[in-house]
Amino acid sequence: MHPVLPRTFPLATVAPADAVARQFRLIEATARHFEGPQLFASDAGVVPGLGRPATTARVESVLADFFGAEGAAFVQGAGTGAIRAALTAAVRPDDPLLIHRAPVYRTTEVTLRGLGVQTVEADFNDPDELREALESGRFRWAYVQHTRQRLADSYDPGAVLSACRAAGVRTVVDDNYAVMRTPAAGVELGADASCFSLFKLHGPEGVGIVVGAGDLIEHIRRDNYSGGGQVQGHQALDALRALTHVPLMWSVQSQVGAEVAERLAAGEVPGVAEVRLANAQDRCLLVRLDRPVARELPAVAARFGAAPYPVGSNSRYEITPLFYRMSSSALDDSPELADWTVRINPMRAGADLVIEILRRSLAALNDPKGR
Repeated sequence: MHPVLPRTFPLATVAPADAVARQFRLIEATARHFEGPQLFASDAGVVPGLGRPATTARVESVLADFFGAEGAAFVQGAGTGAIRAALTAAVRPDDPLLIHRAPVYRTTEVTLRGLGVQTVEADFNDPDELREALESGRFRWAYVQHTRQRLADSYDPGAVLSACRAAGVRTVVDDNYAVMRTPAAGVELGADASCFSLFKLHGPEGVGIVVGAGDLIEHIRRDNYSGGGQVQGHQALDALRALTHVPLMWSVQSQVGAEVAERLAAGEVPGVAEVRLANAQDRCLLVRLDRPVARELPAVAARFGAAPYPVGSNSRYEITPLFYRMSSSALDDSPELADWTVRINPMRAGADLVIEILRRSLAALNDPKGR
């Protein structure tokens, strides 16, 4: 018997006009912190008095300004490094840390284990259960993933953060896959820290950032004093330049995904049984097939131009549609979908190409000579 996709609750997206306004705001913030020639020059190393390159510090000021935060700190290690830096600054070994009852992203699980915190789960989809946990008085900190951990997650991240704040519990938010794609990042919704990868936002490899409360940011900078751990000035400028293109690009991608979902649901491609839009990590389409060939599909789709695996999940390297398995954390929660469901992200493509690759791939899988 074939499985059924659960109902999903995709996060809100950003309309093109709002994305353009966000781009303009980012450039305005840049102009407040840079004089013209500084945009074409960069430095490196632990500058006395700053502890990091001056150019890096300027870009941090731009991003803190843009997100309405007290500060920002670049880190190495992309999104995982940002989460690790923020949690290291926030919690101590054996501290209780409130988290959502769901499979934890693999690299975050490693971070939590290494920190030695005592994670305590509550179902963030259930406001009463969340309120009871917060009112227990056990927690100084909660960790919130902005995008979905379970396919059927329905909680409003802003409401979760508001509940935490009302209870006096501070929050670290994993904003990977959400920042610039949703109307507001965690820190804009009241979190103490937003952690995300700039590699996922077309920036340079390995660069992450924490944006948030001043005390956390200063703690991260003290921890990251070593010269070898700095994000150098040219990397910070590269990340800023790339970020100016992202809001509109993500808005267009969200529109394409919605169009593909509508066309597949209307039966345009034989062999598709169900489709859902989901924030399963990145915003994507979950496509359940009418036969258990999902494990074979990415390699076949690659013959027709699809990316068969991610590089950074929306990094600068990924331009053609991604056809891939579901994420490991999603499969931990719904292992029965592994043989039946593929994840598709349009990346920079239009709906026609996504549909065509899927149609040709399924036709090839139906033909014994095409396998």
